[in-house]
Amino acid sequence: MDLGCGDGGLLHYLKTSKGVREIGLEIDEANIQHCIENGVNVIEQNLDQGLSNFQSGGFDTVLLTQTLQALSNPDTLIDDMLRVGRNGIVTFPNFGNWKSRLYLAIKGRMPISKFIPHQWYNTPNIHFCTVKDFDQLCVQKNIKVLTRTVVDSQHQGSWYMRAWPNFLGEIAIYHITRGESA
Repeated sequence: MDLGCGDGGLLHYLKTSKGVREIGLEIDEANIQHCIENGVNVIEQNLDQGLSNFQSGGFDTVLLTQTLQALSNPDTLIDDMLRVGRNGIVTFPNFGNWKSRLYLAIKGRMPISKFIPHQWYNTPNIHFCTVKDFDQLCVQKNIKVLTRTVVDSQHQGSWYMRAWPNFLGEIAIYHITRGESA
């Protein structure tokens, strides 16, 4: 399941090359049409309304790629995604990276980049999150981080990004699951 699947490109890839049974949730009509044209199963759904229409444990893995920052209540959706899926993959632009910090410090304006291409007044990004913020959310919600990777805008990682993920990573990629109950 891919939450905020966009045009379905990732799901189409997973379906055709990995044999994954897929379903995407999307709100944008043009993206829904692309999904249908590419043979991707898609449901029109506003993620801010939650996932109550899906049974608990119904999916192996639930994806939330480059969507977290556009949600009204991302913490609630993460709870829901880990209810319906055993594992989750979450990716988001890391607003704590040095480029964003420098842009804000020098220009005194909200950063604009390949992954943050909008002006502050018309951006779908309403929650700016850093690697440290997401780590803290996982601790607060008893979410177990199975792996965490950070990469640059070319999707390349390095030892120094692993050493200073919040400062050097442009995109954060988390593999998560529900933590064990106390």
